[in-house]
Amino acid sequence: MELNHIIAEITDQADEFLGDKPHRNHAQSALAALIERDYFELSAANRATVIAGVLAALEADERFGVEFVGDPFKDEPESEKEAEK
Repeated sequence: MELNHIIAEITDQADEFLGDKPHRNHAQSALAALIERDYFELSAANRATVIAGVLAALEADERFGVEFVGDPFKDEPESEKEAEK
């Protein structure tokens, strides 16, 4: 079975194993369990590839929300043009 097909198939089922508040660590654990149960014939390397592929697809779809870097309550700096006025 082709790994890209498995990745797409599992990604399509994401709502079933992610739950209401998806979190990357939970998703990784749930993926490992799902792959062990449904795709037990995959080698360890292929399992890791599938997990990484599904997580990348879910991140691309922004399924894990947005993480903020820095202080979200700090005022935005003015642009250089506005500061020169």
